[in-house]
Amino acid sequence: MKKIRVLHVSTAHPASDPRIVFKQCRTLSDVYDVACVLPQADPALAAGIRFIRVPYFRRVIWRVLLTSPLIVLRCIWLRPRVVHVYVPEFIPFAFVFRLAGAQVVYEVQENLFKKLHLKAINRGYWLEQLFGFFDRLARRYFFLLFTEHRYLDTYTDLKKPHTVIYNYPLLPFLEPFRRPYQPNMTCPEFFYIGLLSFERAFDTLIESLALLKQKQPDFRVHLFGRRTFTEADLIRLPGYADVQSNLIFHGYADQRTAFPVAAGATAGLALLKPIGDYPDSYTTKMFEYMALGLPVVTSDFPLYRDVVERNNCGLCVSPTDPEQITNALTFLLKHPKEAEAMGQRGRSAVETDYNWNSEAKKLLAFYRLILSN
Repeated sequence: MKKIRVLHVSTAHPASDPRIVFKQCRTLSDVYDVACVLPQADPALAAGIRFIRVPYFRRVIWRVLLTSPLIVLRCIWLRPRVVHVYVPEFIPFAFVFRLAGAQVVYEVQENLFKKLHLKAINRGYWLEQLFGFFDRLARRYFFLLFTEHRYLDTYTDLKKPHTVIYNYPLLPFLEPFRRPYQPNMTCPEFFYIGLLSFERAFDTLIESLALLKQKQPDFRVHLFGRRTFTEADLIRLPGYADVQSNLIFHGYADQRTAFPVAAGATAGLALLKPIGDYPDSYTTKMFEYMALGLPVVTSDFPLYRDVVERNNCGLCVSPTDPEQITNALTFLLKHPKEAEAMGQRGRSAVETDYNWNSEAKKLLAFYRLILSN
């Protein structure tokens, strides 16, 4: 029997985005004929998915004027029954597919009503007004999928069914990178993957590492991710000159390149400041570190404490207090057996509660509901 065709669209996500490619598209490809549009997409990345490559532009204006019309021209002939949209700038173009008979899913991955004004680029009065207008249209005409349940505090006037699907780890994807906990004792290492920004407490981290160096001169911090600040901003940070030689900036990398480096780490770092929607949103890297068997050092938000302290799999600290972060790192360095036990408890919690299996079932059920309409 011919499979129903579905189309996933993003103009901004990386070509190897784990949630889009390895979780959602791979899950759906067992049942549906899946096409996926991503900037710089690699057709060989995952079997069973038809990848459609488009150019990447950092500024949203070019994604609207160039990339989005190109996607419509290239994909309207596919006649998808469902179009799954990951970025708000594609909402007006998704109506073209809706007029052609497709159902549209709009996935809300961040609460831009709390966060848009914080962005370094792609912000401004008119952009906020346009986002608000098209977001209201999406609430009325599209099915909505949320990555966090707290987003429903903002999205209260939905006309169609919706669901919440968390971005929990896909254990088969991470399993090849999991190693027995063997931290480097002569030159301790810490691991971070994600966007590097001051909103994500990078400035506080630098100050805490400068304090740590007074007690532990030799250590390394592996930093995987794109930087939102300039080299001049970096140099001006208090403590940066003291720890510059301890930092390894790897830049953005596919997780399959980054995670092997975590094998000798003492802990995984997942710090965010209490701004925007961060206190209401799980940081995916926290669960990924847990899945790898690493203890977690993360922010002391109630949402995070409920996971970390309930499972005793790491330490929660104030993301604005360098001394607290230093104390947490020092504790893990001085108590490797307890750090190992934290990592094991974190792994057990992911195996039991925080993994993609339950979310995959919810995703398939949601698609069945959509197609029944």
